[in-house]
Amino acid sequence: MNPSLPIRPHPIRFLLYVEWILLGLIAASEFLTFPFPRLHRLPLLNLVCLGLFGVMGLHLPKDNQGKKVTYTALEIGLVILTTLVGNIRLFPLLGIIIVIRNCFIFQGASRFTIVGFTFLLFLLRQFYRVRHLTFFRPWILPERLVFLLLSSIVSFGLVLIVLQLLVDAILSERRSREELAQANTQLCRYALRIEDIATLQERNRIAREIHDSLGHSLTAFNLHLEAALRLLESNPAEAREFLLEAKQLGATALKEVRQSVSTLRSDPLQSQSLENAIASLTEEFSKSTGILPTCYFNLSRPVTAEVKTAIYRIVQESLTNICKYAAATEVEIRIETKADLQVLIRDNGRGFNLDRNTTSFGLQGMRERTQALGGSFKIVTAPAQGCQIIAHLPFLSKL
Repeated sequence: MNPSLPIRPHPIRFLLYVEWILLGLIAASEFLTFPFPRLHRLPLLNLVCLGLFGVMGLHLPKDNQGKKVTYTALEIGLVILTTLVGNIRLFPLLGIIIVIRNCFIFQGASRFTIVGFTFLLFLLRQFYRVRHLTFFRPWILPERLVFLLLSSIVSFGLVLIVLQLLVDAILSERRSREELAQANTQLCRYALRIEDIATLQERNRIAREIHDSLGHSLTAFNLHLEAALRLLESNPAEAREFLLEAKQLGATALKEVRQSVSTLRSDPLQSQSLENAIASLTEEFSKSTGILPTCYFNLSRPVTAEVKTAIYRIVQESLTNICKYAAATEVEIRIETKADLQVLIRDNGRGFNLDRNTTSFGLQGMRERTQALGGSFKIVTAPAQGCQIIAHLPFLSKL
């Protein structure tokens, strides 16, 4: 077969075999002879037209409307040629084949138009044959002719209707199976995508936990070491205290790493109240920077553990950033109940250009924590104008 002329397989193979069987019956009838008078027939023309008609069934137009109309017109033209000129036998079988193909080519009202036209051709053919019988066989009773005519018309009409419904049912079942297979494939893709997203979210959560816990401890650890180095010669006793505290912070950082890697714990408060946990953060911050933050708590409604953890991590990361970058002299922490739960951390440090600081993992982690709980996150800052971290959180997680 020429690869440049591919033949698309028939949509349903067994219906193609049915077509071939019907065409074979029609072709075989062309070789039969009958003793009684008959219409003038052209068997060779009929066989050629049948061959063309059969070849056309191997390729059914599906997309282009113009091709569909042209294809159907050629089919009907061949049928009219074999019927009116060649006087082919078993014409109703050709009508059945047209209806079968019509179900694959057209949709909706167009199908019934083709079925109606096929039925009209059958009527014209039958009236033509009745006139022939009346002329060549006058001994046949008119009542019998009328009965035969009506019986054939009703039978053929019922066959066309049943055939149309049957093929429609077959196509509908086939489409349902294809849609089900596509849906299953899509579900598998969605499942893989959800798995990838869940894996990515879990990685981000682990990264946030390690960054928030370890970053804070190591920042305080580094500040204590710097203070100890400054006081090592002028005040060895105080430098020793800073070194002892640095050692304690190092042990705490190591503990945080082990806990993050081994258990990935979700409760950094360790059963403390939110106020006590944040008080511990401000105490460590004060030891490292000499600045005691002003804290204001007003929680009139209960808060879930998830929201408490998010508040703790936001305050912890904010204090860590202030230690490392802000050079502030005043820090304010406000956690209060309004329409929702508002967290505000404000400092009077050097601030920064928010448009140029879009890759900070700490800021990104705070934003993700807030949005994951259905809240909103905002940063208000500018160079030499300090910084405000504002988070609005729901009282209950919207997960």
